[in-house]
Amino acid sequence: MKIREYSLPPGWYPRDKEEISSFLSDYLTENNSFQAAIAPHAGWFYSGRIAAISVSGLERSAETVVVLGGHLGGGMPVLYAMEDAVQTPFGPMPIDTQLRSLLLEETGGKEDRYRDNTIEVLLPMVKFFFPYAKLIWLRLPAEISSFKAGKIIAKTADSLNRKINVLASTDLTHYGSNYGFNSHGSGRNALQWVKEVNDRNFITAVESGKPEEVLARSELDQSSCSAGAVLGAIGFAQAASLPKARLLEYATSADVHSEGGVPDSFVGYASFAFC
Repeated sequence: MKIREYSLPPGWYPRDKEEISSFLSDYLTENNSFQAAIAPHAGWFYSGRIAAISVSGLERSAETVVVLGGHLGGGMPVLYAMEDAVQTPFGPMPIDTQLRSLLLEETGGKEDRYRDNTIEVLLPMVKFFFPYAKLIWLRLPAEISSFKAGKIIAKTADSLNRKINVLASTDLTHYGSNYGFNSHGSGRNALQWVKEVNDRNFITAVESGKPEEVLARSELDQSSCSAGAVLGAIGFAQAASLPKARLLEYATSADVHSEGGVPDSFVGYASFAFC
């Protein structure tokens, strides 16, 4: 069996099973009733709580969890983990190779050989809440074809009578000198603009269920680093006749450092559920 090993260095998420279980146990009583969600993918210190709200709410009866990552611009190929399993602190999570083979036939794609956080950082949560489920690791580019790929995921899973959940991964506005984006200065005014205008516009687009609007806001406002994943989730939700997405929680990395004032650079995080 070929296992995809960790690529992120320590610090992104805990590697200790007991520490992870302690952190996530508070979310075991969440209302786990939806098939699709969107979560952030920063280090757990910054966005772990926001991500756990999304992941813990997914239906526990899923046989396979499809995690959609991003960090791919338009024109990039679809990327799949081609191993048999992916390593997590709770042990390997097997890949649903049957579903992956059918999806590859429909979407095309290449092997994901890159170090990337958009999926890996969420897998300890996925494995914790779905200890017996299989996984699809799939990164989608920021283009409308990813919306269509989401529909293909729903159709293909249905053809196998496979009960799946879809978890999309994105962070929102990356603001400040670290990211080369400081159009509204710095300090509290900049933070307020990101929260109330830039990120809010993207959130509204996601809740509208209009893929063209999501892509436009992402590109024009620099408000999503992984819009392809979001488009895939919206496409899946529409094909599966799920409700539109609704915002569950929002915060920024600046909120973690609230006592020290607004940092020069910060990132927005949101969790959504299609329920």
